[in-house]
Amino acid sequence: MKVDLSKYEFTGHNSPEVEDLARLDNNEKKSMRMAGFDANEQNRSASFVQIDHNHAFCKSYDPGVEILPIGLAMKIYEGLADYQWKLLKPGKDEFTRMASENPHGGYVIRVKKGARLNNPIQSCLMMHGEDVGQNVHNIIIIEEGAEAHILSGCTTSQADQSAAHIGISEYYIEKNARLTFTMVHNWGEHVEVRPRSAGEVDAGGVFLSNYISLKPVKNLQMYPSVAMKGAGSVSRFNSVIVATEGSFMDVGNKVILDAPETRTEIISHAIASGGHIIARGHIQANCAPSKGHLECQGLLLKNGIIQAIPELDGRAEGVELSHEAAVGKLAKEELEYLMIRGLDEQAAGSAIIRGFLNIDIMGLPSELQSEIDKAIAETEKSMF
Repeated sequence: MKVDLSKYEFTGHNSPEVEDLARLDNNEKKSMRMAGFDANEQNRSASFVQIDHNHAFCKSYDPGVEILPIGLAMKIYEGLADYQWKLLKPGKDEFTRMASENPHGGYVIRVKKGARLNNPIQSCLMMHGEDVGQNVHNIIIIEEGAEAHILSGCTTSQADQSAAHIGISEYYIEKNARLTFTMVHNWGEHVEVRPRSAGEVDAGGVFLSNYISLKPVKNLQMYPSVAMKGAGSVSRFNSVIVATEGSFMDVGNKVILDAPETRTEIISHAIASGGHIIARGHIQANCAPSKGHLECQGLLLKNGIIQAIPELDGRAEGVELSHEAAVGKLAKEELEYLMIRGLDEQAAGSAIIRGFLNIDIMGLPSELQSEIDKAIAETEKSMF
């Protein structure tokens, strides 16, 4: 879907730095919380906040993690320039070109060799202004043997504001390192979103990715690509998305199994409640032995549309690739089963939807799960 970037203001929206997140107003805190960000910073290893065109807050509380605004990080570390635009090229499309030519910041996260963080790192990319366009570039480096969980939230401060977000992210998971990356989108019905992401995983590395989007969005298109570059590396992608009326979401993942003994799994749970979802998945296996599995489960409500597009691309003898997909409406027999046990039709439908959305998200902190449970409850109400 075409985005008219000329409608948005990509200059002139600089926000002051925030010394204490407790001073943010209640609307900001609520929007951030619904994107998984705790402004109280309880049990966090580090926090980063970007508002419109510049970073507003950046602090680390654990010696094992360094987090910096990308502009400052580039000045301090000469070799860091080798990581920027290595996995994604500025000329890939109009959105990468925009982010390259008119950068608004973003962050660099480096989890140091051997560090195993007890608490997650959190970031929030927020848009405040009406018709603001935001370009950010994030670089994540998980050094050899390190382990971390990053909670990344994206949101607008007001549900009805018009905005455009372009987010560039590059992930580097080194040998025997482990990253769980959970992204929560809390957009609004007038927001256009174009993330562009890529990653590479070295030998023995693990990349677990969760994506959660339960709120309306005007249109969103993202297709991150991750290469399993080292032997024995593993990746899993788990997404839970809802497209309400007026929302268009073209989402998916591409994984390249580029070394022996690599594995990947891409699982998507999607509800089109009047909206339109294109659920993509592509596994390319260049080496054997390697294994990959794609799965899309879709639920249609209110004349929604779901298109599941799986691609399996085996290029070496001995690879094992599989996929399954199911798209349909609420099952009559399930509704009747619950109604026999005393629930009315709406309560029975809500129970089925809650179960469909409330799947086990890998490594999700309990406090974020509680916010997602609230969002699921709100989502149910909007569907009936």
